[in-house]
Parts: sequence; structure tokens; C-alpha cells
Amino acid sequence: MAKFNQGITGPFQGKVGRVIGAFWKGIPYMRALPKKRTSPPTAGELANRKKWALSQQWLQPVQDFVRIGFKGYSPKSEGFIAAKSYLLKNAMVVNGETVAIDPARVKLSWGDLPLPNNLQMTRLEGKLVQFTWDPNVYDDVACNGDQIMMLAYNVEKDSVVDDLYGRVRAHGSDILNIDTSKTGTFHLYVAFVAHDRSRQSESMYMGTVEI
Repeated sequence: MAKFNQGITGPFQGKVGRVIGAFWKGIPYMRALPKKRTSPPTAGELANRKKWALSQQWLQPVQDFVRIGFKGYSPKSEGFIAAKSYLLKNAMVVNGETVAIDPARVKLSWGDLPLPNNLQMTRLEGKLVQFTWDPNVYDDVACNGDQIMMLAYNVEKDSVVDDLYGRVRAHGSDILNIDTSKTGTFHLYVAFVAHDRSRQSESMYMGTVEI
């Protein structure tokens, strides 16, 4: 793939011969059509395909969360694509031909907004989970109006319960009601998003609960 600005003929879209021109986030680029191959894929290629498909499947149910959590991740990548790139690099567990994802190493949000101190989880009665934290602000980046983002994810059953804009940092606590017909193990994640939506924090894995 070759990116370019204003060439002699300017940017173009569509196919010209074996070259395709297109735009991504306002940036013009062109790439050659892939060559047809006759040889079977290598073991490494098959493993990469398996990782790619697994990461796509794992992140699909949480795409609303990562769309906010990975907003502005880099000039060329954000949202679902950025979350997938991070997962592939940091959360894959390979044991021989077995490929799995470690939920504790997954990030659903990434940014420079500070998380509050003493962030903790407590299981309440029924399907309620409470998150508590120090409501005080100790720097110039965080704000009392920053909101918590909460998510519970049953990976085996593709079941997600979330609250993308929960209570503000100054409140010091919030409750997620995992009100779902699905039962099993739910992995819990929290992050904070700025009151003006200009930035977000890194997510924190909070462990699991059984529903």
C-alpha cells in the first residue's frame, strides 16, 4: 500500500488496472490487487488467521465500549481497530496449536485520563456489582465531572451488560446491574471518560463474578 498527497494526477478512488485508489480518514492511498497464490498457507499464516478471527469475535460484543475507550488512540487508528491491534499484541495466549485470549490482559480503553485512586469492586446481593473509588482529584487533568464506564462480559455466551456513562468521579461509587438471562462467569472492566468527552482513561480489569 502506498500513501500519497497530491500527485501529478491527484488522488483517485476505484480501480485502475491492478491498482486501487481510496481514502481512509481523509488520507488518500493506493494499493495493488493481491496476487493469486497456488501454494497452501503456511503454519504461521494459519495461526495468524486464527488469532485474527478470534480477536474479531471476542471484541464484537464490546464494540460500543471500545469505540469510546479507544477514541483518538493514534492518528491512524482508533476504536475497534485500535482495540483489536492492542489485543493481538498483548492478550493472546498461544500453547502449541491452541490460541486463546486472556481477559485480564485485554484493554477496552486506553488514554491519559487518570483513574481514581483506590478503585475497588464489591459484589452485592442479586446481580448487582458496586464500584467504589477515592472521589478526590489530585491533578489538573482529571475533573469531578468525569464519568465511570462499567462493563460485564460473559465471553462464553457473548453476553455484555454495560453502562457507558455512569456516575461522576466526585460521587465516589456506582452500581452495575448485570440484569441478563445469561448465566455464568462475567469479566468486569471499568474506565473513566472525561466530562467533555475529550479523553478517556486506561481500562482496569476488576476480576470476575458468577451470575
